[in-house]
Amino acid sequence: MRALEDHPLRYELANELHARPFPSLTAPASAVFVALRPKHNAAGRNRAADLAHLCALLDRYGAAHPAPEATHYSGQIGRHMLKWESHTEFVTYTAFCAGAGERAFDGADFDIFPVDWLAASGMERVTSALLRVELMPEPAALRTAVSAWFVPESVAVSYALDEAAVIAGDFHIDPNGHMRFAVFVAPETGPQRTGRIVQRLCEIETYKTLSMLGFARVRSLAPQLAKFDAQLSGLMEDMTLSETPAEATLDALLSVSAELEALSASVSFRFGATQAYEALVHERIAVLRETRFEGRQSFGEFMMRRYDPAMRTVAATRARLSKMADRAMRAGELLRTRVEVERSAQNGALLKSMNKRADLQLRLQQTVEGLSVVAISYYAVNLVTYALYPFARGLGGLDKGMVSALVTLPVVGLVWWLVRRIRNRFH
Repeated sequence: MRALEDHPLRYELANELHARPFPSLTAPASAVFVALRPKHNAAGRNRAADLAHLCALLDRYGAAHPAPEATHYSGQIGRHMLKWESHTEFVTYTAFCAGAGERAFDGADFDIFPVDWLAASGMERVTSALLRVELMPEPAALRTAVSAWFVPESVAVSYALDEAAVIAGDFHIDPNGHMRFAVFVAPETGPQRTGRIVQRLCEIETYKTLSMLGFARVRSLAPQLAKFDAQLSGLMEDMTLSETPAEATLDALLSVSAELEALSASVSFRFGATQAYEALVHERIAVLRETRFEGRQSFGEFMMRRYDPAMRTVAATRARLSKMADRAMRAGELLRTRVEVERSAQNGALLKSMNKRADLQLRLQQTVEGLSVVAISYYAVNLVTYALYPFARGLGGLDKGMVSALVTLPVVGLVWWLVRRIRNRFH
């Protein structure tokens, strides 16, 4: 009996769903996170260089290398568990460590990633964060820790995963250049759930920062969009003025339309990525299943007040650019129609002029034909008269004038018939 044949990618695709497991953390613990991105052409970067950079770090700790062309890796480096992931336009490194130091959010924890090794990557830091995981203390002690570690004006604190933990963060960059997040887990919360919470916080920070790149791009586009808007308004006004040449207006409109299309193409990836990252931020917050902690603002509320307006600005600019391009296209179609109508009128006038000229040529031709009949007839009559005169004298004594009179009508008729026949043949 023949065995059932599997699709060549069946196992690879099934294993991909389990390739990026969540970390397992037991409180107390700490984590150091960094996301790196190339300065230019991030989506088209050399992925082999990313893997080589990871291997350079592993070599410093004598750790095993990942498989060739790997996009994720987990392994022990010293007393830390390293998790590395390669994404569309960035890579992330997260180092987890059992136990938490006496000094919270100590900048020295970031030394797990050597300075010279980071500089050798040729990338720039998108974001970095220090995360501290502790057992949930008494409410008073928790409030004291949150007040000491975070900026009160912007701190977000909430219960997560049905009160399995309290998460806190202020989304400010501390003096050491890192974000700070704290996770206070209940005693009954398992390591897997704690690891998921820490992973979600890292993802929220990463996707939030990357989506804000779209907001920065939008702000830089504002002067260009204002210029294009003014140009389109001026060209639309010119279209209503009959004294403005349609061809000149059409040329200017096509130039603006081409610039708009080029601008749309240059920002399409960033707009698309921003939309995707925004969705991921809200999804990651949603899966935390936040509930309010002592009346403090939650992560979701923080994003609604501080983050969502920026994303709406990006969406509005994207729509404005699209509508502006459509507007230019519609104006171009209207103007092309106007040019075609004007050219049709010009062609009609030209045809009318050509018809009139043809009529004049026909009349002139008829006149010439009439004159040519007379001229040819005159010479033909003379020739026939000279030819017949000797015979006419011998037969009846007719003089030359009488011979000319007798042959004039037949010769003229014959010449007229020959000219008509020649003209009909060529028509």
